[in-house]
Formats: sequence, C-alpha cells, structure tokens
Amino acid sequence: MKILVAIAFFLIIFSMGSALVYLMKDKGRSNRTVKALAFRVGFSISLFILILLANHFGLIQPTGIR
Repeated sequence: MKILVAIAFFLIIFSMGSALVYLMKDKGRSNRTVKALAFRVGFSISLFILILLANHFGLIQPTGIR
C-alpha cells in the first residue's frame, strides 16, 4: 500500500512539474498546461479514493493524533 501511495504522489508532483514546463515553454499558446493540471486533479482524486478504499477494507489503520 505504501508503494501505491508513493507512486501516486510521484505522479502528482510530476504532473505539476510538467504543467510548469509547458506553461513556461508555450507561453499560453497551447492547452498542454491545462491537460497536465487535469491529470494532476485526476491523480489526486484517485489517491483520495485509494486511501478511502484501503481504510474500508482494512489495509491501513487510522492511528489518531498523538
């Protein structure tokens, strides 16, 4: 489970980085920045759903605030 979460975080960070590169390179003339940011939103939602499902099926346990 930790590996899946780490991969999802990597994909989110990579998507944000590529959006920045496209923004600087294209200067707003193409929609590649929008696509990269849309992928980031999709990866973030997928990560959230993955964590909810893992909690529901008992793959992860909440520990609370200490």
